[in-house]
Amino acid sequence: MADQQISLPAKLINGGIAGLIGVTCVFPIDLAKTRLQNQQNGQRMYKSMSDCLIKTIRMEGYFGMYRGAAVNLTLVTPEKAIKLAANDFFRYQLSKDGQKLTLLKEMLAGCGAGTCQVIVTTPMEMLKIQLQDAGRIAAQKKVLAAQLSAQGGARPTVEASTVPRPTAIQLTRDLLQSRGIAGLYKGLGATLLRDVPFSIVYFPLFANLNQLGQPASGEKSPFYVSFLAGCVAGSTAAVAVNPCDVVKTRLQSLQRGVNEDTYSGFLDCARKILRHEGPSAFLKGAYCRALVIAPLFGIAQVVYFLGIAEALLGQLQGPRA
Repeated sequence: MADQQISLPAKLINGGIAGLIGVTCVFPIDLAKTRLQNQQNGQRMYKSMSDCLIKTIRMEGYFGMYRGAAVNLTLVTPEKAIKLAANDFFRYQLSKDGQKLTLLKEMLAGCGAGTCQVIVTTPMEMLKIQLQDAGRIAAQKKVLAAQLSAQGGARPTVEASTVPRPTAIQLTRDLLQSRGIAGLYKGLGATLLRDVPFSIVYFPLFANLNQLGQPASGEKSPFYVSFLAGCVAGSTAAVAVNPCDVVKTRLQSLQRGVNEDTYSGFLDCARKILRHEGPSAFLKGAYCRALVIAPLFGIAQVVYFLGIAEALLGQLQGPRA
């Protein structure tokens, strides 16, 4: 029982540490992904990930690439902790009979983990997307104002070329006042449709890839095997569910650029994207998402399997023994 009591806090701490390290490393790529996914035909500000990051630095400075990072850094600890701990919990429950987990049971455990994590993921993504996309909308309005000025000869006002950039606290307050708690959970269905399939693909794939590198039965895989298994499984799952991620991003964006479509729900959004932008639009930002998720989950699994939290908790308990 003592081992199990130590185990859950350790898993939560490991998930949190991994999330903080991973988000800090890859957040600029995630910002590029959000902006690429949100731009619609006829209003394209960015040609690629590198073009997006260069223009972001030029117009908003270096720290413009980290808009919304504070939200992620605050909430990624409980999000990753819930995801990893829930997967382990469901795997344990499904293997109580002492038999090896079948692929179906591994997928069920992943499904349970993905369902649990949306409690934190949905409001985190909701706030992060508003902050990340504010720069794109501001840049788009600035370009449009300059074009109108060139055509009509009138100089654009400062107000016409800029838009307010609220903080996460202001956004949270406004959403709660106008829509209640449901405002923070806008896009919950789309988030479930992204995160549940992601976990169904990711966790079984990681477990089997990681098992290939185990020196012997019952031993941990080497450091690099856990990292590579996390990267491969993460990028594969990320690309597989990217269409749902595009729809989720569009649905959760409260502000629209000039002449951009609005959506009433998941199916309406999917239909409009298909009709106006074609099937390839569902893969917008796919390579960015793969570049984000691969190291993010690679780092997560390395921290998790190295047992950093177990070592810390062991040291804390040492003097008491």
